[in-house]
Amino acid sequence: MRVLLSTDVSVPTDSSRNAHADHASATGSTEVDLDIAYGLPELTAGTPHIRSNFVASVDGAIEIDGRSGGLGGPADLRVFRALRWLADVVLVGAGTVRTEDYGPVPVPAARQEIRVAAGLAPIPPVAVVSGRLDLDPDARLFGGAVRPLVLTCEAAPIELRRALEPVADVVSCGELTVEPAAVLAALAERGLLRVLTEGGPTLHSQLARAGLLDEVCVTLAPVLAGPARLGMMAGASWTAPQHLRLLHVLEENGSLFLRFGR
Repeated sequence: MRVLLSTDVSVPTDSSRNAHADHASATGSTEVDLDIAYGLPELTAGTPHIRSNFVASVDGAIEIDGRSGGLGGPADLRVFRALRWLADVVLVGAGTVRTEDYGPVPVPAARQEIRVAAGLAPIPPVAVVSGRLDLDPDARLFGGAVRPLVLTCEAAPIELRRALEPVADVVSCGELTVEPAAVLAALAERGLLRVLTEGGPTLHSQLARAGLLDEVCVTLAPVLAGPARLGMMAGASWTAPQHLRLLHVLEENGSLFLRFGR
């Protein structure tokens, strides 16, 4: 992976871990230190930082045949893992959980030690936004060592809430609908300030529309997915676009790794 552009600070490479460092430098493929490239700013006490991460085709699709896996490659997987390992919590909509068959976040033992040394929990929990609570308590998401959170509303069916309570912490974040600001407040109350959201498009749009999204990270895959695909945003239209600031561009095997900030 190579650095094409970095607008704030130089993105360092980590040649020391590459047995072929001289060759890598000559070919422009020296490995980027993703922990530093995607390092989070110092947080103000109690103030969350919300970052989104998507992989998309050149024509804006975030799925092929309903799944994102057909767009990503090995480099995208490294970035995907790095962003999760830098986060306090992974926030995701219920539809994405069902479509992508989400499970607990896997974190290797060595990385757990790094997280603990940085003041983080060994493994970040997954927090699921679901107004209808249409989640299977037997799904693999609920079978891990770290108990997930389900963020819902008071109007959610009580019988479904009771079915999920043995396997998840179910928290109300609004009366008739799940309110994005209440979601982040509930996470902050639990010390989960470094929030990584992986969609879906409706949740992503709601967070951005409410002015709560601090960063957008996009892997741009060299693929044309064609029409009738999902994009990164869905739901009600906005009154005006929101402008972002480009922070960096990385590249590997034709894929671009873009990081934008507000």
